Amino acid sequence: QRDFLTYDGTRFTVTAFSGWIKGVPHNGFKVEVSKGIILHLVDEVSSWLPGDRIVVASTDYSMHQAEEFNLLPCPECKSNQVKIDGSPLYLHIGEVIDGVDMRAEVGLLTRNILIQGEMEDSCYGQNQCQFFSFDTFGGHIKILRNFSSVHMSGVELKNMGQQILGSYPVHFHLAEDVDERGGYERPTYLDNLAIHHCFSRCVAIHGTHGLLVKDTIGYDTLGHCFFLEDGTEQRNTFYHNLGLLTRSGTILPSDRSEAMCLAIRSHVYGNYVPVPSTDCMAVSTFWIANPNNNLIENAAAGAQDVGIWYIFHRVPTGQSEGQYPEGHAEHTPLGVFYNNRVHSNFKAGLFIGKGVKTTRASAEDPREYLTVDNARFHPHQDADPEKPRVPAVIDGLIAFKNNDHGAWARGGDIIFRNSGDGTFPTDEGSSLEVTRSIFVGESSNFGSQGGQNSYWGKGANGEYRTLPRNKTFPIRGFQIYDGPVRMAKCTFKKFIPTVDRYSSAIGFFMKNSWQISPQNNVSQILMEKSVGLKVFFGRSGQWFGSNDNDGDKMSIFHDLDGSVTGYPDTFIGRADNYLLRHPGCLTVPRWNGVMCTGKFAQLYIQARRPENLTLSIARAAYHSHPLRLQGVNRGAPYQQYQPVVMLEQAYVIQWDGRAPEDIILYPINFNRGDWLCVALCYPRESVFQVVADIYQRRTGTVHSVKHYLAAPSRASALSRTGERLFYFDRASGYLFVHLQAHEARKGHSYCSQQGCERIKIMAHMYPGDSWSCGPNPFPERPAAAQRPVSRHPAGLCRACGAPQLAITSTPSVKYIRIQIQSLSRVDVQNHLTSAFIKVCCVLLRLKW
Repeated sequence: QRDFLTYDGTRFTVTAFSGWIKGVPHNGFKVEVSKGIILHLVDEVSSWLPGDRIVVASTDYSMHQAEEFNLLPCPECKSNQVKIDGSPLYLHIGEVIDGVDMRAEVGLLTRNILIQGEMEDSCYGQNQCQFFSFDTFGGHIKILRNFSSVHMSGVELKNMGQQILGSYPVHFHLAEDVDERGGYERPTYLDNLAIHHCFSRCVAIHGTHGLLVKDTIGYDTLGHCFFLEDGTEQRNTFYHNLGLLTRSGTILPSDRSEAMCLAIRSHVYGNYVPVPSTDCMAVSTFWIANPNNNLIENAAAGAQDVGIWYIFHRVPTGQSEGQYPEGHAEHTPLGVFYNNRVHSNFKAGLFIGKGVKTTRASAEDPREYLTVDNARFHPHQDADPEKPRVPAVIDGLIAFKNNDHGAWARGGDIIFRNSGDGTFPTDEGSSLEVTRSIFVGESSNFGSQGGQNSYWGKGANGEYRTLPRNKTFPIRGFQIYDGPVRMAKCTFKKFIPTVDRYSSAIGFFMKNSWQISPQNNVSQILMEKSVGLKVFFGRSGQWFGSNDNDGDKMSIFHDLDGSVTGYPDTFIGRADNYLLRHPGCLTVPRWNGVMCTGKFAQLYIQARRPENLTLSIARAAYHSHPLRLQGVNRGAPYQQYQPVVMLEQAYVIQWDGRAPEDIILYPINFNRGDWLCVALCYPRESVFQVVADIYQRRTGTVHSVKHYLAAPSRASALSRTGERLFYFDRASGYLFVHLQAHEARKGHSYCSQQGCERIKIMAHMYPGDSWSCGPNPFPERPAAAQRPVSRHPAGLCRACGAPQLAITSTPSVKYIRIQIQSLSRVDVQNHLTSAFIKVCCVLLRLKW
């Protein structure tokens, strides 16, 4: 009797027998492994033929676990099966695991038409041979404007591209509109291409709009693979493309690895030495320089740095210079982003943020032109910041096994859904939102050693697995940074700390010197039983450093409904932050956190002359527990400090030197009528000018200027009568100011609808005058009574968590949750038998 078993894509011949072996009676099984392994694919692949070559993507942290195979004849295969020659070296997942579709992508590299470069055996001449041992001078196809038609389909491109600007496998060069808008009845497209083992990008779209790129593979290439060049390119659509094994190249700073970045200095100013981590090291499979492009059902399955990067040119660059006004790209609404996959990237799966340097190297800024620079995404209607915001929607992102971040976004409005700002943003009121998503800490995708995976160690369940970055690297599901950010209807699972590393569902950006907004909030969150640590504020040590930067100390978020803490309308901050605390707070030592009720906002402080002082701020009720802030921009014209404060309280501000001559106080996130009392330490003989105004940051204009008058007493200056008064107590050295918001604030805006209210304090100080002050000029009194954290925890939230049970790249497929439970001791004693559940057919990702 013979049976056949298909298991994990491997065909085994199993023979059951009863008989004699060498004269000895024996019952058993003989296993004969046939040549070749059968892969089960989602789609029909009968057009794939023996002798064709395929690539199976990595499903682990290293992109180098992608593997190539030749196809063998397989008369027994079904229409969705192929047989490969050889055995995989690595595990390639073929399942939806823990609710996330982690199936490996499988791409066909063979096409009927082959265009390839003729290559030498090794690198030669002026072809950057210090970085490449192989020949990188391949062929290239350049398409210029005013063509009759271009439709490329079913073509294999191999050994194409050069490490020279403008020489790429397929290059649309300043072709302008190539769809109906350009007069083409049959819009231009690239369809079903296989671009592999190439030496400079895959598809370069330069000054070209309306191009369709679909069903195309970019595999084992140098530099940004699917590449938008100048920041002007719009309305292009990338549909169902696969990019993997995207390596570093030399052409642009953003293409370069650390070694390339340090060595290539021909276009910097003087003796400037590039800083790889900030100037370079950004090579990406999809490099999207203008947000008005469509990405639908693509897979970025392994890049040296990032899978999909939306980057913003402050002005158009290169040959497109001058075509758009300044800031156009960063204010342009996002095109369609739907159902894309990002995994096995060394830095991040998806990155939204940063820009490129748009000026040449100079003494003022010696970095090379097009070096990675800072920028934020602030989409508005018609790319006009004076018009309403148009939220950017990231719909259906699957991100797994990326070493640093699954997704990173700064700016706003940006909304993530159905998916697994700065010190004081230029665009007040922008926000980020994550909804209806699943976060998994340590999935059942254990991975496999090798392929440049550096770390192998025990997971939380005791089994060995691959690990990101380092065996001790902290795992954080939702990392709070800047703000305001909000999260709703999300599910967390499998965040369990170990003796080697922290793992928390909610965490914070590490070594953070930036501000964090108290408007950050969460609601309708489901923490499954497998979550061992819901929140963690960090502790000093590896990765967290001293955990003493300004942003580290000010970490905070608001649990609106109690779905995380169990207590509704509760703010969670770091345990040692006495700017937040009051007697009604609850300390959570395991989180290094504290839960408090109250009203919180930010006091944004700018200081000039000097700009390098350390600020000490204490709430008067806890004056013996000051927070010391270093500021965020040492050497900037204005130093910036951003403490989160409890409203309707008194605060004491001192410095580690003589006070700055100019100080500006902004009440940030204050609603009309919210107030603080502030005492600032100055030398005893100081003379002051105090002015209130409203600053429109968009236009740089100031209005509603009002001068403060000197008050006869501290009590009169701090009274809430609406008069603008200050009082300087020469005996103590403290200047007393009542800070109150008079204008209405809307939505997530940091400032009022009229602009940013502020108080400017200009002090004339004499040399040699003593500047030390006592610890607390306010009357000693106990901490103000605040509503205590509710002693009645929130009830069970039945509507919490992501509504989907599986996040999948084939959304039409429905999944159900199955729980398998072994028999208990009581069941065995009662002679119950177990149920047997067989799950058949390991699936690999649909074909490319």
